[in-house]
Amino acid sequence: MSEKLNVGILFGGRSVEHEISIKSATNVAANIDRERYNVNLIGIDKKGGWYHCDKVSSDIEAGDPISLRLSSAGHHFYNLSTNEAILTDIIFPVLHGTDGEDGSIQGMLTSSRIPCVGSDVQSSANAMNKFTSKRLLKEAGVPVSKFLYVDFQQRDNLSYEDVVSAVGSPFIIKPASLGSSVGVSKVSNEDEFKKALENTFTYDNTGIFEEFIEGRELECGIIGNSQPIATNPGEVVISSDYEFYTYEAKYLDKDGAQIIVPAAVTDDVKSKIKSWSIAAYQALNCADYARVDLFLKPDGTVIINEINTIPGFTDASMFPMLWYDSGISYTALITKLIEMAMARTKESHRLETNFATREYQN
Repeated sequence: MSEKLNVGILFGGRSVEHEISIKSATNVAANIDRERYNVNLIGIDKKGGWYHCDKVSSDIEAGDPISLRLSSAGHHFYNLSTNEAILTDIIFPVLHGTDGEDGSIQGMLTSSRIPCVGSDVQSSANAMNKFTSKRLLKEAGVPVSKFLYVDFQQRDNLSYEDVVSAVGSPFIIKPASLGSSVGVSKVSNEDEFKKALENTFTYDNTGIFEEFIEGRELECGIIGNSQPIATNPGEVVISSDYEFYTYEAKYLDKDGAQIIVPAAVTDDVKSKIKSWSIAAYQALNCADYARVDLFLKPDGTVIINEINTIPGFTDASMFPMLWYDSGISYTALITKLIEMAMARTKESHRLETNFATREYQN
């Protein structure tokens, strides 16, 4: 067998989704093919400290502190306790939210010439910001809900009536650059409007109002680069105790939602969902993999809600379930993602980085 590839699994992060990242990374570390890969666990604590860990856990500070050393011979992570290089042929970031899914980590790794699984800086940033992604999707002809942007500095200039006029009532307000339903509220009157604004701006400086869509909540998994493929959709059936798919329903209440894979939809609807999901993925120029969240209205209309470039890998996460339903095991899925990222990195090496001005002679 060829020499094992060194994979760094990156988890934690300075994000309100820190705990979700740990749950996802626990599953990735447990299911990665150890016969094929050497695994290094790299945790980022809530203060932004980086550590080389023995296991994925919330006790990240129990690991050895590390640094990124840059040199002409190559850039590497170093264990500051042992002063040894942490070999990483590729990083698999299992980070959700701020400083992980928004292009920040991807930019650092790219400039350090360390390959990374998943979308690049621009695609990650565009997908993470719900206002930017909806504008790009709309421009590409992908169906999205009505939406309106709000900035923290200008929040007092926007009234409840302004929002209703733009997107209708009731509506959803959420942080523009977070996930896992953190800071999300459903608003039906002016009193709820004020409380919802305060909730959203607790977690982000920008927010987005969205038309509330009455319909089924579906999700579709995508993998691939030049020719991405989609899974059959799965469905999230939310308990009647919740008005929408809240953080509590997702992660805290075992009866908060039921995950159904595959979703019970007609072949025509299935084909439409897969087609629009791939179109959305390509419109944002995503790489390797993503999960597309969407709504199916009673009249059969598909509305793309958002794209997650680092979808969850927790026990309650749809993405690995969708691929398992498609015949790809958890371990095989992780291997496929790493292989696609390595192939994409190799392909990028064809690009010339040295431009020599041609001298034209008369």
